[in-house]
Amino acid sequence: MQYALLIAGDHEPTPEEMALGCGGWSEEMEARGVVRGGAGLRPPTESTTVRVRDGQVLLTDGPFADTKEQIGGLVLIECADLDEAVEIAAKHPAAGYGMIEVRPLWQS
Repeated sequence: MQYALLIAGDHEPTPEEMALGCGGWSEEMEARGVVRGGAGLRPPTESTTVRVRDGQVLLTDGPFADTKEQIGGLVLIECADLDEAVEIAAKHPAAGYGMIEVRPLWQS
């Protein structure tokens, strides 16, 4: 089963959090063979939201949601089930200072 780990927080990472990075998590998950891709996202202040209404393209600066917690990165994983996906997410360092949403992907 494939899952997206949506990494979110309510603040810009501190220099210490940035220096920690994934703290060996990436290497462990690569060795397990579960990571299928992923990336960190640039700050929400650099985002653009696109909507099409009545054939008109409407652009809005900033994120799609007006909330304190913003998605800062994502990791695509493939594992046996939700229990394993939760175990993988719980090991990610960002789970200790932010939150990680585990969302299944549609399977083809």
